[in-house]
Amino acid sequence: MLGVVLGDAAGSVYEFDPIKTKEFNLFGSRKGKICHCTDDTMMTLAIADAILSCEGDYSCLAQKTVESMQRIGRDHPNAGYGGMFSRWLYLEPLPYYSFGNGAAMRVSPVAYAAESLEEALELSDVVTAVTHDHPEGLKAARAVTACIYKALHGESKEAILDHVRREYYPLNKTLDQIRPDYEFDVTCMGSVPESIQCFAEADSLEDTIRNAVSLGGDADTMAAIAGSIAEAYYGVPDEWEEKAMQFLIQSDEWYGLKPYLIDIYLDFRYKYM
Repeated sequence: MLGVVLGDAAGSVYEFDPIKTKEFNLFGSRKGKICHCTDDTMMTLAIADAILSCEGDYSCLAQKTVESMQRIGRDHPNAGYGGMFSRWLYLEPLPYYSFGNGAAMRVSPVAYAAESLEEALELSDVVTAVTHDHPEGLKAARAVTACIYKALHGESKEAILDHVRREYYPLNKTLDQIRPDYEFDVTCMGSVPESIQCFAEADSLEDTIRNAVSLGGDADTMAAIAGSIAEAYYGVPDEWEEKAMQFLIQSDEWYGLKPYLIDIYLDFRYKYM
C-alpha cells in the first residue's frame, strides 16, 4: 500500500496545477504547497482496516468497510473528497452509482488479503460497491486488483497487461500519444486505463509515479493507482518506505490526532504482506 501513499503524496501538489513532463522535484513543494496524503491514502487504509476487522470472516466486509471509511474520513475531513463522497461520509451510507476513480485508488489491500485471484475480485466488488456500484466503477477496481494480485504472485508485466487487455481495457495508446491532449478526468473510464499504462511503460516505482503525474490529469489519484500496481511489481526502496511512514504520521498530526494510520498499515503488513 505504500505505492498508494507515495503516489498520492507526489501527485498532491499537481492535482489542480498540472504539468506535462516527468522532470519535476519528486515529493517537493510547489508554489507554497507541500506534498501530503489525500483521500486516496485515507480510503486505502480504511479498506485495510476493514479487512483486519473481519479477522478472516469476509461476510461482514461491506459493513466493516463502511464503518472504517466513515470513521477515517470524518477524522480527516479536509483530505480532498469529492462532493458525493463527502456527503456519503456523514449521511446514511448508501451506494450512489458512482464511476469515479476512487473505486480504483483504494482497492489495493484486497489483493494482499486474498488467497486466489477469484477471491480478490470478489472482495474488490464488496469494498467497491458500498459507494461505486456502477459497472464501470466495479470494473476499474477489478482491473487494478487483478494487476496487483498477479504482480504479487510473480507474473510477468506482459502477462499482467495481456490480462488487462483481454478482460478490461485495450491499452492501445502510449503515454506519448495520451499526454498532449489529456486533461483532468476523475472517471474510471478516463483515468484508470491511463494509470495502468503508466505502469506498463515504467521501469521502477519512481518511473511509474513520474509517468502518472506527467499526464497532467488527476495527478494524485492516478499516481496512487499506478503506484499501487508498481509497488506490487517492483517493491518499495527502503528510503521511500521511511518517507511514506512520515507522510502517514503527518496525516494524523495535521488533524491533531494521535497517529493511527501508520498502525493500520503496520498491522496489515504484519498479517498480509
